Amino acid sequence: MRIWFNKTFSSITSVFNNLRQAGVTIVSTHTNPAASVFLAADEAMHEPPGLVGAAYLDWCLSFCQQHRIDYFWPAKEAVLLVRHQADFAQIGTQLIAVASPETLKLLHNKGEFYRTLPPSVALTMACIAVTDSNGFDQAVAELSRQHTALCVKPVESVFGLGFRILDTQRDSITHLLEGVEYEIPLAELRAGMAHTPTFPELLVMEHLPGDEWSVDCAGRDGQLLCAIQRKKHPQAGYGQAIDNNADIQGMVERLTTYYRLNGLFNIQFKANAAGEPRLLEINPRPSGGFGMACLAGVNLAEVFLHSLQGKTLNIAPLRYGLRISEVSTPVVLQPLG
Repeated sequence: MRIWFNKTFSSITSVFNNLRQAGVTIVSTHTNPAASVFLAADEAMHEPPGLVGAAYLDWCLSFCQQHRIDYFWPAKEAVLLVRHQADFAQIGTQLIAVASPETLKLLHNKGEFYRTLPPSVALTMACIAVTDSNGFDQAVAELSRQHTALCVKPVESVFGLGFRILDTQRDSITHLLEGVEYEIPLAELRAGMAHTPTFPELLVMEHLPGDEWSVDCAGRDGQLLCAIQRKKHPQAGYGQAIDNNADIQGMVERLTTYYRLNGLFNIQFKANAAGEPRLLEINPRPSGGFGMACLAGVNLAEVFLHSLQGKTLNIAPLRYGLRISEVSTPVVLQPLG
């Protein structure tokens, strides 16, 4: 069996390592000829840089035919490629889609995602989307009446880029001198808006100060096969723990069903001031901590692969309470010729 992963994040290597235990051939492509992900693949090839849209679709179809790809696991241009699942099926390649094209677009826009998510499926933090300074002022005033701390984040971002807690006490020079991260002085942010009367949609949110969980999941067409909760320690260097929070498990099951999630995906939660977990986001891809999750005793990649093959799933009990972490390893890159 040959599985192709197109250009994606380097963290996919943990998925490659787990899939290899199932005896499959991993084909990896990237526009960077020295991509570190190639070191974990069985076959590595260069993607032509600059290809997007229809041109990239045509290249992918040709690649699947030329290299006899059984399963295509897309990252780059995923929304476009998922719309053309039937085209890949016609040439004998099954495209693995985490969700429908419409759902994938929704998951990338946090504002629309929060607005349309039924609270019966999962609970989120209080938030208001704004696009100008007046809306920002109103949102801050409204949310401040119920919450002691607020934060902001662009509706479209990855890895938490753009997330900042609103600091009402200190200025930016204090932040600089004291090494304050992920905070921004409210007064200075508001002053900056005087030069930008309108801006791309920004979320003003209740700040969640409690515990944080990253849940790595395997699902099959809306059925949750297995979910592994990683509870993060509040202090850096103390690792994470395999957890079993019933409220989180319930929300993960309902989210998987509601959005008909499929494949490997990750769901993030954080607790509010009362200790109640709230949904942050659904990542339609394996997380950077995927390998740590599988240390709990279940190879999530293999579970999903067996579900694709129609095999009986034998999922071992998870090792709850297990303390886990990662260490970086130096490697020698092997650029493609």
